[in-house]
Amino acid sequence: MKNYITKIVTFAILITTLISCKVSKDIETPKDAFPENFRNASVSSDTTSIADIEWKNFFTEKDIVQLIDSAVARNNDLLIAQKNIEIAQYRFTQSKWGNVPQVNLFVNASTSNPSDNSFTGMNLNQALGAKHIDDYSAGASLSWEADIWGKIRNQKKGAYAGYLQSEEVKKALQTNIVANVSRGYYNLLMLDAQLKIAQQNLRLNDSTTNIIKLKYDAGQVTTLAIQQSEAQKLNSEQLIPLLEQNIAIQENALSVLTGSFPNSKQRTILLNSIEIKSNPAVGIPSSLVSRRPDVKSAELALKAANANVGITKADLYPALRITAQGGLNSFETSSWFNIPASLFGTVAGGLTQPILNNKRVRTQYNIAVAEREKAVLAFRQQVLVAVSEVSDALVKVEKLQQQETFLKEKVKTLQLAIKNSNLLFKNGLAEYLEVLTAQANLLQSELELADLKRQQLTANTDLYRALGGGWK
Repeated sequence: MKNYITKIVTFAILITTLISCKVSKDIETPKDAFPENFRNASVSSDTTSIADIEWKNFFTEKDIVQLIDSAVARNNDLLIAQKNIEIAQYRFTQSKWGNVPQVNLFVNASTSNPSDNSFTGMNLNQALGAKHIDDYSAGASLSWEADIWGKIRNQKKGAYAGYLQSEEVKKALQTNIVANVSRGYYNLLMLDAQLKIAQQNLRLNDSTTNIIKLKYDAGQVTTLAIQQSEAQKLNSEQLIPLLEQNIAIQENALSVLTGSFPNSKQRTILLNSIEIKSNPAVGIPSSLVSRRPDVKSAELALKAANANVGITKADLYPALRITAQGGLNSFETSSWFNIPASLFGTVAGGLTQPILNNKRVRTQYNIAVAEREKAVLAFRQQVLVAVSEVSDALVKVEKLQQQETFLKEKVKTLQLAIKNSNLLFKNGLAEYLEVLTAQANLLQSELELADLKRQQLTANTDLYRALGGGWK
């Protein structure tokens, strides 16, 4: 029997070698999905990008690095993504065994009691003088499918693409978490700066209100002046608890990102002391496929779709299966292990072709083809989104810098206006409304300047993330 099995397996391998071919042609990643350059970026063939920088070197602020370290180690979404990678790895490992024959051991025992009036019962009684017959078997069975049309090979390719895709999903999640932590920290610094501005403005309002009261006592202004001054002071006072509320909420949001319960966050640096990175290198759009995890994931989804097309196409063709069974068999336990008399073996090999369910199998193939076409479109869309996000971040970096120049000049002018209006008001050369208006304008402009600085820092972070930075 061993020789028979060897001959059939050898014949099957020979057929596989001679016939094996790709029954479907893979679709490559579309090369025309990428533009030559990003909008708002200078034309360059340089492939270097800030995305190549590890996040620990991109973010130089100690507090941010500590927060991101905690988020990468403890964020629950990232931990879930890591478990998904482990699951995908198990599936890929399992797919490697597709070409290995299935071998099962078995031990069976049965007894049969035919009717005395049946043909079997009468013959059994005459031959053995018994009314029942026992049967005892022990052995091994083998089943193997030859991968003639590449079905098993495509199953391995699909599982491997799924494994790699799960890794890219985790990388994409980490880039977002790194960016969100830095955004949250910059927002926290902005709120700190705005709180300080509001407190300073409140003190300025106090000083102005006291001067107006003195002028009221001297009969130089009416009660309306006092009321408007106190109303503006209350406006500044109302702003303080609002900012304190937003600070607490932002700290809580950072706590969730870093996998901890709500608590205060350490700040050892001021918003204005952080330098804005200038002239960042962006590289060329086609490099996004290697740097940006979501684009890479879309590419892997296309590879998985190619594999699925190959699997469903192979189902349309005949499958070569070989089965074998051998062991010991006897109808008496005393002679069960009597060798070689109790030895038995069967070997079979055959081709099976779907007929009645051919339409269902072909429908599955058509669905797989449509899914692959959808994967191509999804890849193109992901590239569009990625390139658009890079372009958005580039224009923000450029235009926010220009806005900062004008807003700084505006704040400087208003600070001078406050100084002059106070002097003129004390000497009776200006109305109280001019002083109050100048103070209100200065408060608003200083708050806007703090927010603009935060937007600049966030724009740099968004550019870093959009280019695929943050997962290394």
